Amino acid sequence: MHTVWKGSISFGLVNIPVKLHAATEDKDIKLRQLHKKCKHPIRYKKSCEHCNEEITSDDIIMAYEYSMDKFIELDQEELQKLKKDQEAKAVDIINFVKLEEIDPVYFDKSYYLSPGDGGGKAYSLLRSSLTDSEKIGLAKIHMRSKEKLAVIRPYKHILLVETLHFPDEVRSIADIPNVPEDSELSKKELNTATLLINQLTEKFEPEKFTDDYRTALMELIQEKMKDEKGVEAEQVNNVVDLMQALEESIKKTKSKKTSQKKANSKKTTPVRKKA
Repeated sequence: MHTVWKGSISFGLVNIPVKLHAATEDKDIKLRQLHKKCKHPIRYKKSCEHCNEEITSDDIIMAYEYSMDKFIELDQEELQKLKKDQEAKAVDIINFVKLEEIDPVYFDKSYYLSPGDGGGKAYSLLRSSLTDSEKIGLAKIHMRSKEKLAVIRPYKHILLVETLHFPDEVRSIADIPNVPEDSELSKKELNTATLLINQLTEKFEPEKFTDDYRTALMELIQEKMKDEKGVEAEQVNNVVDLMQALEESIKKTKSKKTSQKKANSKKTTPVRKKA
């Protein structure tokens, strides 16, 4: 399994070399955008609106916009140094909390945690102590140029790291419009709703659920493949394109030379003085 991060986790005097692996994967079916006319893929190019020209990665610098159209430029060396300084830090478990104390709105992404070289015993110690105490570790971790709050908790026979949003990243519920105040509900209405909830209550078994849309989309694609309904991009005639490009270049060169000759003749033509 691909390693997305290497480092160490420490709690007290115990230091554990570890590796982080993505616990989830994107199963979305990727669709390409084609030009309706020739069936070639659409590509997006980076361009500068001000200069009206296409740019490459070498032309791009990083900056922070602190006010409208006012920027603080950040040098790549400064950013790389800052990144290395943060990534070099060990992940210290700040404290321990109960899992139910953290609202699910804070959870972001999940990662499997495996021990690094020589870290097996310390890994087992942390896993067992968290299981016995029914607590989870709260820590900070630096990943992909961003510091994240995270929890470390037992999951089946391994340790799991789940990154959290910082409190200022969770939007205030006060900003949500049209939320009704407490309404007066009759006892009968409440009892009926509660009864319905109880009747529909089951043990959570995730393997029972599938992405119906993704399944239907793949079936549609496979049916079209069977019926040979695929489309092919138009073949580009490179010889014709090359000749056109050469001819255009010759025209431009001739035009430039003509313009240059006219400009030179104007410079060399003597100006007649009036009598």
